[in-house]
Amino acid sequence: MRCKTLRNILLHSASSFSLFAIFSPLQAGLAHAETAQAPTAPATQYSTTTSKKTTQKSLLHVADQQETRSTSPENVVVTGSMLRSSNNSNANPVQIITAKDIQRTSATTLSDYLQRLPSMGSGGSYNTTTNGGGGIACPDIRNLGASRVLVLVDGKRQVQNGGSGSSCVDLNMIPVSMVQSVEILKDGGSELYGADAVSGVINIKLKHNMTTGNITVKGGITQYGDNRTGMISGIKGFNFDHDRGNITIGGQYLSQGPIMQRDRDWAYNPQINNPAPGGSVVYGSGITPTATALVGGQQLRPDGKGGFAPLTAAQRYNYGPEGTLYQYMQSGTLTGDAHYEINKHLNLYANVRYTHKTSQAQLSAQPLTGSVGANSLPSAFVLPADNPYNAWGKDVGLYKRTVEFGPRSYDSANDSYQVIAGGSGTIIGNWQYDASMSYGMTQNTLRTQGLVNYAKILQELGVSQNGSSIGYDPSVCTSQAGCTLFDPFQTWPKEAVDYARHTEIDHSTYQLRDFNLRINNNDVVKLPYKGGGNVGIALGMEHHSEQLSYHADPEVQAGNIAGSYTSNTGGGFNATEVYLEGKLPLLHNVAFAKDLTVDAQGRWSRYNTFGDTENWKVSINWAPIRDIRFRATLGTSFRQPSVYSLYGGQAVGFPAAIDPCTRPDYYGAAAATVVANCMKAGAVPGKVTQAYSNQLPSLQGGNPKLGPEIGRTYTFGTVITPRWTPGLSLSVEYWHTSLKNTIGSVGTQYIVDQCYTGASPGYCANISPRDSNGQITMVNATTQNLGQMTTNGIDFDLDYRVRLSRVDVLTLSNNLQGLVGYNVQPYAGSSFRNGTGRLYYTGGGAYAGAGVGHPRITDYATATWSHKAFSLSYMMNYTSGMRLNNGSVDLTRSSAGSWNVPGIFTHDVTLGYRLKDWNFVAGVNNILDKKPPFVPDGVINTDLAMYAQNTIGRYVFLQAGLDF
Repeated sequence: MRCKTLRNILLHSASSFSLFAIFSPLQAGLAHAETAQAPTAPATQYSTTTSKKTTQKSLLHVADQQETRSTSPENVVVTGSMLRSSNNSNANPVQIITAKDIQRTSATTLSDYLQRLPSMGSGGSYNTTTNGGGGIACPDIRNLGASRVLVLVDGKRQVQNGGSGSSCVDLNMIPVSMVQSVEILKDGGSELYGADAVSGVINIKLKHNMTTGNITVKGGITQYGDNRTGMISGIKGFNFDHDRGNITIGGQYLSQGPIMQRDRDWAYNPQINNPAPGGSVVYGSGITPTATALVGGQQLRPDGKGGFAPLTAAQRYNYGPEGTLYQYMQSGTLTGDAHYEINKHLNLYANVRYTHKTSQAQLSAQPLTGSVGANSLPSAFVLPADNPYNAWGKDVGLYKRTVEFGPRSYDSANDSYQVIAGGSGTIIGNWQYDASMSYGMTQNTLRTQGLVNYAKILQELGVSQNGSSIGYDPSVCTSQAGCTLFDPFQTWPKEAVDYARHTEIDHSTYQLRDFNLRINNNDVVKLPYKGGGNVGIALGMEHHSEQLSYHADPEVQAGNIAGSYTSNTGGGFNATEVYLEGKLPLLHNVAFAKDLTVDAQGRWSRYNTFGDTENWKVSINWAPIRDIRFRATLGTSFRQPSVYSLYGGQAVGFPAAIDPCTRPDYYGAAAATVVANCMKAGAVPGKVTQAYSNQLPSLQGGNPKLGPEIGRTYTFGTVITPRWTPGLSLSVEYWHTSLKNTIGSVGTQYIVDQCYTGASPGYCANISPRDSNGQITMVNATTQNLGQMTTNGIDFDLDYRVRLSRVDVLTLSNNLQGLVGYNVQPYAGSSFRNGTGRLYYTGGGAYAGAGVGHPRITDYATATWSHKAFSLSYMMNYTSGMRLNNGSVDLTRSSAGSWNVPGIFTHDVTLGYRLKDWNFVAGVNNILDKKPPFVPDGVINTDLAMYAQNTIGRYVFLQAGLDF
């Protein structure tokens, strides 16, 4: 009954005011155009027009002025509310980043900058995600995952980038030079912004309404001579028709060079195991450029004398040098923004943004061990007994690193555009409205080179199939044009390679349509008693739809390509929603209540996939005196599964995970059970080797039977702004988020461990039978509704600006996050597992993908000294040490040679100089060249998402900008 009442109130209020908003401007006509004042729109806010004198100031100085305005007591709309307030008087924990903050760093993308912030987790996708990233940068708040973050631009929804297997708003598509500020709401916002806003909202505010211009050039390079980066941007705006209208246009071109694994000593040769103290460390892969035969539990390779000998440790293949640590990226963006004030009732505006982006990442040559199990091809790569090059007279398994095909290259080309048009203005009195429509689309072409057509290789080895048995028949090759029979134990001839070479080409399209109407009045009525404030109301409605289509390469769909399988994806959803917000300032400027305000928000949503849902939030803000403020929020959240989660076609991935049968002693008391289960599965411990180093093939994909997940978040804290220390602001915030019916997939390592140790035998059904070589052929890790998740912690923020002299200013800032708890229930009914202070270096267990870390302390501190035209900035990042977890258990000093990672500091320095209209910046990132800590992931030797700055190394950059 309560839900129906909330829904009826929201629907009735929205529909009434919607009609009022539409007809009032029409009734007003154009009669007041000559004397109309500029309207104050609730969502589309334009900064004050800059006079010509401003051109004598640098871009950084202008940004400083605008930052001062945005954080001053003057009320503005801050993310988390549709009503005006100042940031310090807002109950929601919102972090504001200015253009100045970004420009003092080397960041050329928003993703690069946001990785510095303690609140940003490592569970997203970043520019260091080179295996499966697809060139997409997806943010993550509180390590709750990129799918639980809502990214807005100027308060409006943005089209997602539908890459391979996942989608998000790609931060690499948003030009960093056009950003005015970024607001991060860190306590959820489903009740105001709808689904996806579970962990928080990132609202990117672009530059608008400019009458000046700027051209900026920025470049940088590491001390190793790589990651060469160049960026040029320009923006110019002008008014027209007696300042009633404005047009602002801008563009940016960015090129970021790659970092190869071979150019970092610590990553050059991957360590693939993590033995107990005294054990032997193993490097490289047993799948070598020279084909090896699996005979009697041994890998045999040609000995150069006409015979075969066992593979030695020195002959293992180092696959590290060919891999990229940091992907190559190139992008170009054009933006246009315009608005025209007809009268105070109607201010028309439009915004268009187009981005073309290409990216490239690389891995070593394809390891060939068999099929992916998507068709009837032999699961194991087998040489028939009667093949003339078979010296053993029986079917034998083969392993081969296909270096003749070259390294695997993952190229992506993305085109994205979004158009927003609408109108805003005054309805009557203090009632304001903003109505807009948006359409956005991204189109991706994903190309993977260096792949092997397994079906054609079998033809070239004369493999014929008769049901489950195989034999030798050279006619299966000689009957095909271009097919060449060859000796697999010698260098593969070019003709044979050309016949079996394959380039995978996939296409995806993502579309967004959004209609949004917002109405607000910050001064509806004054409470009728002494100290009562002005009641504010905001309400609105939104209808949006999202559609995704993904067309996989036909050969890949057929399962003919080694190590690759993807099927098509198609689907979408739509939602109709209404919301209502009320702000009640109970007391103002009275004893023990400088301010006492209560805010309530509610949102009713109807999804065509799941039906109705209601979400709400309440908050209280109490300042007994002007120097201290206490605040708290409590709200619910709801997440509709993404299109990929619902309708995503199945695909084979290779997450980091280790076959238990290759290391039964590792499981201690459960070792005997592991051995018994391995023998039962056809894998003899001590003789079976893992074909893919620290990786297991896993079937991933969508599930149309998924249900939504629900959550609850609460925060409470205090803000101190002491009058006796002007310029100082301190805040402490406790936050807690809990989720139920979580959407995700259980980690591959967790599945195989639970099966083979006997802890949860039911997981054995997720593991396909092993092939004749004893290899795990597939682990089913498709998306499903799992259990629960809770995380909580404390944020400490400090900002202090003090004038030391007439020409000297010192600015200090510190953002610290202390993680108190991160607990996950892998599936309904299971016990909770604690992830606090742990780094999951393999398949993430029940938590998330490999490389997700939950440090107890993360900190980002800055100090800037300004003297006349000079400025000097120091920036420090700290990440506390963590215990390593292999996806199932914590490592210990006695169980593994590497069982933890130390805390790590990274230091940056930037020097700025302003000369009339010119602004110059020079800086050094990671000035001490601090290396990332060793993480035994078997691929990189560290965690790229956690230690991105350290992965790059010492980096020097220069920037020059001209205002005009």
